[in-house]
Amino acid sequence: MAKCEVCWREVDLPFICLRCRRTFCIVHRLPEAHDCTHIAFARPPPCARRKHERNGKEQASTSWSVFMSESQQLLVAWLVLGFCFSVSTLPTSKFLLMFPVSLVTLGLGFIGHELAHRNVARKFGCWAEFRLWPMGLAMATVFALLSTGRMIFAAPGAVQISPRNLGLGYGIGRRENGLISASGPLTNIAVALLFLAIRNLGGVFHLIGSQGYVVNLWLAAFNLLPFRMMDGQKVFGWNKLAWILLTVPVWIGIFIMPV
Repeated sequence: MAKCEVCWREVDLPFICLRCRRTFCIVHRLPEAHDCTHIAFARPPPCARRKHERNGKEQASTSWSVFMSESQQLLVAWLVLGFCFSVSTLPTSKFLLMFPVSLVTLGLGFIGHELAHRNVARKFGCWAEFRLWPMGLAMATVFALLSTGRMIFAAPGAVQISPRNLGLGYGIGRRENGLISASGPLTNIAVALLFLAIRNLGGVFHLIGSQGYVVNLWLAAFNLLPFRMMDGQKVFGWNKLAWILLTVPVWIGIFIMPV
């Protein structure tokens, strides 16, 4: 039976540090827990490291290049969804008005939704970035055109998350995953209420507020569906009551549109 070289407790299944090659119990298995002499050489798990080939040489990607890539993909998804939510006015001249209105209402709703996922995931120590889903972009466009805007597949991309310590076999739990997933629809609900307040100002604000209210509630409702790859599945799997408290008010808000 081996002994932990920090607390000297006997353990049936010891952990051997891959860096200093010493033996530890489960409490002191991590390098920082046993003051590993080689901790300076520790690296993030492979899934959290991103590298690019430049001029034949492999270089680590900078945060700026990652940010630009993410911004460009968010921009593409935003433009496509803006088109989908205004396609019902084609081929009339109303499209020239509804397209920018959709961009404004989606700018806060869609981008806020995705950034909420990303920021909450990062709060839990995860690597997180928005990535386009080409199939989702195609489906959103085709469904919108075929249904003349009555059916919109609002999933042009998603925030990809790599949990902390994934390379060591540890990841985020069901609670953290549920909170990350719930943050997006919660953001849409908050933005919908903001547009509802703007709607009461009248004039052009009535149009923008009405569109923003409907669009953001639909984004929340769509993402809360308890199906595979949707936010709703993760929230439902974590806490069914939380899913009900989020979903029911959203659908009530959709079908009972304030006059």
